Amino acid sequence: MIQPDASLPEAAEFQRIIDIRHLPPVAQEIAADEAERRRLAGRFGLSAIDSMVATVTMIAEGTTISVTGRIRAAIIQACAISGEDFPVAIDEPVDLRFVHPKKDYSPDEEIELSADLCDEIEYEGLTFDLGEALAQTLALAIDPFAEGPDADRARAEHNLRGEGGNGAFAALGALKKNAE
Repeated sequence: MIQPDASLPEAAEFQRIIDIRHLPPVAQEIAADEAERRRLAGRFGLSAIDSMVATVTMIAEGTTISVTGRIRAAIIQACAISGEDFPVAIDEPVDLRFVHPKKDYSPDEEIELSADLCDEIEYEGLTFDLGEALAQTLALAIDPFAEGPDADRARAEHNLRGEGGNGAFAALGALKKNAE
């Protein structure tokens, strides 16, 4: 298991610095400890992250490092409708490539990105931060509009279904009627 580096500043939310000269030959489990999960929950606007574990394999192709595997997390987030907390299980694939910066374009030049390039993360030197990349992978897997088990009850209770339709404008109209 890859552990956090004790020499890193406490402010780091979830860092796992990997030295490309010493890549592990087998799959590694990378878990966030309680303090890291608490900081990440705050960053992502979640009530809690009860667990966060990634199992990844790292393969070097020159200075390009491919990282594949899965990230699993148990989070507690607020329902987008009722505001009540509910548990969510996340199980997402990890498919990242850490690459050295490309120097074949000028700073003002437009760059067209293909789907393959979207998961490329540039790094310099001999190390990269796998922890931050995994944190971002988790963030992308969180549904910001997730609805909990009481969403329908909250809609009915606050008349959010609306007579004339659904959506934000119907909700605002319902609030306006209640204020009058």
